[in-house]
Amino acid sequence: MTRLIFAALTATCLLSFSAQAQTPAVVIEQAWSRATPGGVNIGVAYIVAKNAGATTDRLIGGATDIAQRLELHEMAMDGGIMKMRPLTNGIEIAPGAKTELRPGGNHIMLMGLKQPLKAGDSFKAVLQFEKAGAVPVTFSVQGVGASAPEMDHSKHMQMK
Repeated sequence: MTRLIFAALTATCLLSFSAQAQTPAVVIEQAWSRATPGGVNIGVAYIVAKNAGATTDRLIGGATDIAQRLELHEMAMDGGIMKMRPLTNGIEIAPGAKTELRPGGNHIMLMGLKQPLKAGDSFKAVLQFEKAGAVPVTFSVQGVGASAPEMDHSKHMQMK
C-alpha cells in the first residue's frame, strides 16, 4: 500500500512539474499611459512584455473598468502616410524576447473612457494572452505629451 501511495504521489509531482514547465510566463514591465484632455473619450497605453516561457505567446486583448473596450493597434507607414489600424491577430511575443508597445508603434487603445486620465493617477487592467492567460497590470498615467514613463532615479543614486 505504501508503494502504491508513493507511486501516485511521484506521478502527481511529475505531472505537475511537466505542466509548469510547459506554461509560458509573461511579465509586464513599464506599464504606462498618457493623460487625456477633458472631453476626449479615447486613451492610449504602453507596455514592455517579456516572454520568459519556452514557446511563442500572443497578446490578444484585455479589459479595464475605466473604458468600454481595450484594443490593440499599430502605427505603420502606408504609401508615405502614417496610419493607425487595429491588430486583429494580436501581438506576437517570441520566447525569451521583450516586445515593446510604444508611441509611434504598436500600442493599446482605451476606447470609450468613462473619465479623463489624469497625470499621477493609475488604473488597473487585465491583458489576455493566448497561452499565459489573464495577466493583471497597473498602468501609471504620465503627462499628455509623455514619450516614456518617468523613472524613479533615486534608487540608482549612491551616497559618498
